[in-house]
Amino acid sequence: MVDVAEKEMDNPTFRSDTVLSDVHLHCPSKRHLMVRLNAVGQPVFLSYFKLLWNTDDSASEKHVGEATTEREHQGRSGDELCDKDSNLKKESELNSEGIQALLDDDGDLEVVRRPRSASDLEAEYLLRHRVHPVILMKGKEDAFEDEEKECSCDFIKIEHTMATPLEDVGKQVWRAAFLLADYILFKRDTFRCCSVLELGGGTGITSIIMGTVAKRVYCTDVGEDLLAMCEQNVALNKHLMEPGRGEVKVKELDWLKDEFCTDPEAAYSWSEDEIADVHDHCTVIMAADVFYDDDLTDALFRTLHRITHHLRNSCTVYLALEKRLNFTLRHMDVTCEAYSHFRNTLNDLENLQDRKIKYTAEPIKPDFCQFLVYERIEQL
Repeated sequence: MVDVAEKEMDNPTFRSDTVLSDVHLHCPSKRHLMVRLNAVGQPVFLSYFKLLWNTDDSASEKHVGEATTEREHQGRSGDELCDKDSNLKKESELNSEGIQALLDDDGDLEVVRRPRSASDLEAEYLLRHRVHPVILMKGKEDAFEDEEKECSCDFIKIEHTMATPLEDVGKQVWRAAFLLADYILFKRDTFRCCSVLELGGGTGITSIIMGTVAKRVYCTDVGEDLLAMCEQNVALNKHLMEPGRGEVKVKELDWLKDEFCTDPEAAYSWSEDEIADVHDHCTVIMAADVFYDDDLTDALFRTLHRITHHLRNSCTVYLALEKRLNFTLRHMDVTCEAYSHFRNTLNDLENLQDRKIKYTAEPIKPDFCQFLVYERIEQL
């Protein structure tokens, strides 16, 4: 089995319905370890994601400054790049060195990259390094010992898959989950001691981060295999939770059904007390990167409408997503249909004539501090 897995990782093949998140292709100075195969035979990997706990702006600037200083030792500074006259001077100096300086060992011309802008220098601290998965051999469970020694409150550990069919995308980690986690850590006082419900929690990374500040978090999704992975991730990150706080409960919540699952024989079902706890105390609902299918988007908004109608307190809903652009033959243009449908449905919710409850939507600019090491792209 290991040999087959190694061969597949060396020469990966993807079907037409394969969905791949590039979050898993990069990880900061850490290895991917394949820990097992899940119920449907997908390799399950364990990744470590770096947490930047500094909330002080000066500390954040120091991190960026260190990265910039390192670059200045290797080339021109950002201030120099902004000076046109200096640019021309530097270019002429480069050309005056002669062609020999631009040839490699074989005599081929080496292409000199253009100087980086100041914004590129600041972003370099956040770049991740490409790494290759390491497959854990049988009998090598102690391979985690070195990782465990290094792991502290500076890392979050997440089990996940790297590529899945569309119906299993919750088993991967997505950028919008990181973005929402950043916002939670940036506004931690806002969420302190709250009761929170996450819809479409997937691997549970956002609920785990929320669990570091909130009183109780209900992390929900559908599918026993996915929920088991989520529950495992919650257990892996107990070290992040404050004593007596940060309870994260993994529960099933199917948007295509009108009620909570209360079957006592079903895994991850709800008790009557837990449902009452949500209705009586929940003040925050969140969801990250769940808007990729129009039918599911409609189902999510119906679920939001149904749940918020039963809440005793006013509630804030935080929705994070990545706008994914695609070229479509129907439009003969680059479009983002899933995002467009999301916006239209959100507008419909705002315009809903309801005597009991009023919905208002406000955009949040994603210019807050970054607390997790990932690539924050413009489409978030």
